[in-house]
Parts: sequence; structure tokens; C-alpha cells
Amino acid sequence: MRRARRVFFPLDEQLGLSDKHYSEGVLKEMVWLSGAVNSFAEAEQVFERIGKVVISDSSIWRRKEEWGEQFREVEAAQREKANVLSSGQAFRERVLGSEKRLGVSMDGTMVHIRDEGWKELKVGCSFQIEVWPTWNKETQEWEDLAHAVDNHYVAHLGGAELLGQMLWAEAKQRGWEGAKDREVVGDGAPWVWNTAQDYFYDAKQVVDWYHAMEHLAGIAALLHGEGTPATKRWYKSAETALYQGHAERLAREVEAMARTYPEEVAAELQKEAGYLDKHKRRMQYLEMREEGYVIGSGMVESGGKQFKSRFCGPGMRWSRAGIERLIPIRAAIMSNRFDTTWEAVYNSPPN
Repeated sequence: MRRARRVFFPLDEQLGLSDKHYSEGVLKEMVWLSGAVNSFAEAEQVFERIGKVVISDSSIWRRKEEWGEQFREVEAAQREKANVLSSGQAFRERVLGSEKRLGVSMDGTMVHIRDEGWKELKVGCSFQIEVWPTWNKETQEWEDLAHAVDNHYVAHLGGAELLGQMLWAEAKQRGWEGAKDREVVGDGAPWVWNTAQDYFYDAKQVVDWYHAMEHLAGIAALLHGEGTPATKRWYKSAETALYQGHAERLAREVEAMARTYPEEVAAELQKEAGYLDKHKRRMQYLEMREEGYVIGSGMVESGGKQFKSRFCGPGMRWSRAGIERLIPIRAAIMSNRFDTTWEAVYNSPPN
């Protein structure tokens, strides 16, 4: 890293800068920029170009280390609070008819950790469900479709258990227990549905529609070859059947057809049939859509891409401690709660 020149401008006094200290406003923006832009060097450039203040990337990194740890402590406190037994408030809200419709979704993305290689960053999204008229390109008609809005994110570099605690704390804070309707959206990863069972067991569950379509495309290719007319016909017919809630029937058909194929292909087809059968209750797409639920996991996939864009720039290799201090900052920014979290950490009493 290059050493920044110690230059001061008239704005320095207004910002509260000195040789050894930064004002709260500058500290806050240093931490915010560390998670908002693509690198610490870019954050330095923003200060110099927009604020006319020279603050080195290493200084910004150090503040991320200091304050990121306190962001983690806020997350830990929220998890602890969420584990406290609920009062009767949630029950009263449900009895009185809360109109909230909430959902959660989970997915994973890969980040590179020094001395460890590529590791999965598990991402959770808590969202509100809203229905509004949406243009359907296929039918060329307007339809009332559900959308995930006001998305809040959490992420954890490690096992699913802690991610579940974090997502539960986030959802509970938004009124999950008293919500009128609740759902979990995910792909076919076992850890997603294990976490759903542990923390969101009484919510409707749905496998991401596009993830299911990828499985159908794989089955079609196994049956009839890549890109053939027969593949396209089977895929279109299976897509309609799956959308209408006939996953179990499709599973039986694929399983029967597998017996007529060579051993290696048959094994793959049987695996796909098992996937459809295992998730059949999570594949009631027409019913879910008619009831105003989200059937795609785009909200959490978008979150994964936003985390990845900050952590997987050219040549980026993170220490585990370093990325763990930046994850909650990035999550707070993505969730539009950075300002409230900052107030909590800046004004908290010293340890």
C-alpha cells in the first residue's frame, strides 16, 4: 500500500480532522465506505476526490477492523435477545389479525480465504411479501404476483447453525411470530431445509422455481440428448406439469424411464427422480402463486452477488478475521440499517 501524503484542506476543520483523531462523521463515513465500495483503495479515492481529504486506504482498513468488531457484537446481542422466550405479544398480534406477510430465503456464495481456499459464505434474506399487478411476458397479460420487498440480509462464513440464529433474529425483529403469512424459499441444499425446520418450521416452504427448472433441463438432456427437438418437447411438458403441482407424478415417470437406460444414465435419472419426490410438497407452484407467495429466490441470490462483488475483486484474498469484520458492515449497508447500527455501536458504553 502506498503511504498517503499528510495534506489538510480548509474542510478539515469543518470535518473535525486532526493529526491523531477523526470526528464521528468522518469515522462513520470511513466505515461505511469500507463496506459500500469495491476496495479500501477506492474508498481512499472517494475521500480525496469528493471530500478533498487525504485518508489512506490503510487508515480506512484499520477503522473497519475496529468498528467491524463492534458491528459483530451488535449482531451477537440481537441473536441472544431473539433466543429469549417470547412474551404473549406475538400471539396477541396473530389473534388480532396482523396483516404482515413475511418470508426468508437462504443461499451460499464462495469467497477466498487465505490459507484455506474457497469457502462458502452462507447468506440469509428476510423480506416482506407484497402483491401487485405485474406484466407477464409469456401470456402478454397483467397478473397479480407476489414480490419480495424491503430485503434485509445477514451472512456467516461457516456452518448453517449460526446463520439460522442470525436470520431468525432478523425475522423475529420484523414481527415474524405475529405475521399473517410466512414462507421459506430456497434451493435444494439440505442445509437450507434443515435450517428452515429448526427455525421456521411453521412457514410454507417452496423450492426456487428456477432451480427446479434447471433440474428439469438436466433430466430432459439425459433422456433425449442436448438440444434435440425431443428434449425441448419433454421439457415444455414437464415444466407445465411441475408448475401445476405434479412433482410426484413426474418423479414416478422419470424413475420408470430410468429402468430403460444404461446404468450410468439410469443412476442420474434415479437421483433426479429422488430430488423431485423429496421436494414435492415444496413444489406446489400454481397454488403458492395463487395464494400470493413468492416462488423464486432472486432476493437472496441478489444478496449473494452483492456480498461477492465486495469480497471477490481481482486478486482479493481475505484473512478470516478480516472478512468477518467486514461482513456485518456490508450486510448493514445492503439492508439500509447502517445508520441505526452505527448509532448503537458509537454510543454504546466502552467494555
